[in-house]
Amino acid sequence: MLSENQRQLVKATAPVLKEHGVTLTSHFYARMFTHNPELREYFNQAHQRNGGQQQALAMAVTAYADHIDDPSVLMPVLERIAAKHVSLGIRKEHYAIVGKHLLASIREVLGSAASDELVDAWAVAYGDLAALLADMEQKMYDLAIDSTGGWTGWRTFRVERKIRESEEITSFQMVPADGGPVPLYKPGQYISVRVIVPELGYRQPRQYSLSDAPGKGHFRISVKRESARTEQPAGMVSNHLHDRVNEGDLLEIAPPAGDFYLNENSQEPVVLISGGVGITPMMSMLEHLASTNPDRPVRFLHASRDAGVQAFGDRVDHLMDQIADGQAWIVHEAVHDRIPSRPHAVGRLELSGLTGSHFLPKNADYYVCGPSAFMTAQINALRKHGIADSRIHAEAFGSGGVTA
Repeated sequence: MLSENQRQLVKATAPVLKEHGVTLTSHFYARMFTHNPELREYFNQAHQRNGGQQQALAMAVTAYADHIDDPSVLMPVLERIAAKHVSLGIRKEHYAIVGKHLLASIREVLGSAASDELVDAWAVAYGDLAALLADMEQKMYDLAIDSTGGWTGWRTFRVERKIRESEEITSFQMVPADGGPVPLYKPGQYISVRVIVPELGYRQPRQYSLSDAPGKGHFRISVKRESARTEQPAGMVSNHLHDRVNEGDLLEIAPPAGDFYLNENSQEPVVLISGGVGITPMMSMLEHLASTNPDRPVRFLHASRDAGVQAFGDRVDHLMDQIADGQAWIVHEAVHDRIPSRPHAVGRLELSGLTGSHFLPKNADYYVCGPSAFMTAQINALRKHGIADSRIHAEAFGSGGVTA
């Protein structure tokens, strides 16, 4: 337990972390992977290369120092971190390794400013945080084990179907290789998939939203091929799945996780807003609503570059026909030069243009998923329209979160 003096020491480091946090976390990751290379398999090396994980960790450490007087305000963030850890198979024993390298990095990066007293304070603070997260994660592990068909760690699944959904997105429908049952999950949650990446020589995990309704006896993920761009290399795992994984092949899967999911204890309208591959968790929600609660009003708003990259177009139309009060609004940035396009609008998704329509009811639950900038724009537009934050639920892919 932190003493009052230790609490003040930790809190006093917040300004330094805001300025030099990425330097500290970059040093930390490099140090940990040098001394414990086996942990590379738990971390997304693409996010390591582009600095995403270093930035995310720096923000988290800084927030913890800022709120050391009352860490409970960070509980939603900690719950999200705990869920991600469970999806990766992080265990209590890993915290000792991380703590050792984090404290050593504080000494090595801050130099003479890292007094023994300061490092001791951070050791206690980290121990408190590690114990809190480990306890949260154990409860999640226990819940997974208690569910029918549930497990912890990694389980082998067989690819039953591989379906090309668009020019960029391919679905993988998977069943347990052991022939056992598939656990239920909440529409909108994700699973972790782990594959051996030959270019690295070791396994890499990635999280993918489940894109089908629960209760069908399989998992389905719909993966966008991440091509190389100026600012980032091609996605190692997404390209591996697209190019090398076929029907009949085996994949390692972790149990469903995540705090972004449909509120099923409500009959109020649902508005699903997505951009690009952010459509995947929305499809899980839409599939579930159509089959279990077709009387609940649903609005489905989706934006993509053009008809060639949009996935599930026909399926969305079919599902909306099954919902008593269901309407879709599809926007393409441009008209495809070969594929006939039938969007409701061409350009960007502008919610401000829909505020006088029935697409944005004030009493609806809103779910937003897509690229970070897209999500920020939609959340800000919803707030301007008078939608309360408590009704807005967002899922950001990657290491960071949504800034809005």
